[in-house]
Amino acid sequence: MTTRAGVRIGIALLQLVAVSVGVFVLTTFLPGDTAEVVLGPLATVDQIDTLRAQLGLDRPVRERFLDWAGGLLHGDLGTSLATGRPVVDDMGDRLSVTVLLAVLAVVVLVPLAVALGCYGGRRPGSPADRIITATSTVAQAVPDFALGLLLVALFALQLGWLPATAAGTVGLTGLTVAMLVLPVAILVSNQLSRLARQVRIGVVETDTAEHVVHLRRLGLAERTVVLRHVLPGGVVPSVQQFARTVDGLLGGVIVVEALFALPGIGSGFVQAVQTRDLPVVQGYALLFALTTVVVNLVADLVSAKLVPQAVRL
Repeated sequence: MTTRAGVRIGIALLQLVAVSVGVFVLTTFLPGDTAEVVLGPLATVDQIDTLRAQLGLDRPVRERFLDWAGGLLHGDLGTSLATGRPVVDDMGDRLSVTVLLAVLAVVVLVPLAVALGCYGGRRPGSPADRIITATSTVAQAVPDFALGLLLVALFALQLGWLPATAAGTVGLTGLTVAMLVLPVAILVSNQLSRLARQVRIGVVETDTAEHVVHLRRLGLAERTVVLRHVLPGGVVPSVQQFARTVDGLLGGVIVVEALFALPGIGSGFVQAVQTRDLPVVQGYALLFALTTVVVNLVADLVSAKLVPQAVRL
């Protein structure tokens, strides 16, 4: 276990290095000129050249990368071209909103997916199982932005129960529970089918496994069999799917925050791309990559820890 963990952590570190290089290269060679975007269409050639020199854009790519990488080692992601503030500070202001949104989505998603997956897995082929599978599949097929527009039209515009946008709020200030209901519902509905389906498959396989059948023959209480053997055996294979679900939530957060004008890192990333604020784009891209690598690393380690326990009688 210790050797596996060390190898996996080493691989994760190499992935982070590769991602850092990839983020810098991709953002550096984006089409267009950053100085022209910042100054606008009325800027003169001299003004553009001066700004390029101030931003270091006229330096060789290798030198710029070494400076940028050196800053990363000291926790310095550079300075935003739009606000003039350190990128870390800009990201920190928005991070709390995204973390709250993601945590609420996970808190709702995981218990619901496990409950639906276990219920369907214990009754495969039943009407309830078919309804759960069909409903979740339809929800997954609908794009986030389309579902968001439908929910806004119904609950905000038609019924007036919930606000249609969180425009005007800064950080967590001014955010209400009502503003988060629709964004969380969209994030959950998009990922629920994948996670619930994986849990269902694991429960179906474990429920008919030889050791579980043997425990029933010995007269062990059904509740004990389900909670101590069927449920753990069904959930363990879903740990990796949970990691992929978090990746999906990251993509969904960008769409949802932009749609509802939530002041999180998703909407900040969209704004940075639109204004070609490269330091901010690089910072957000690294944050997304770091989250993905860490979540997958934790999922691998948890899976390795739980697998022996899942098959223990």
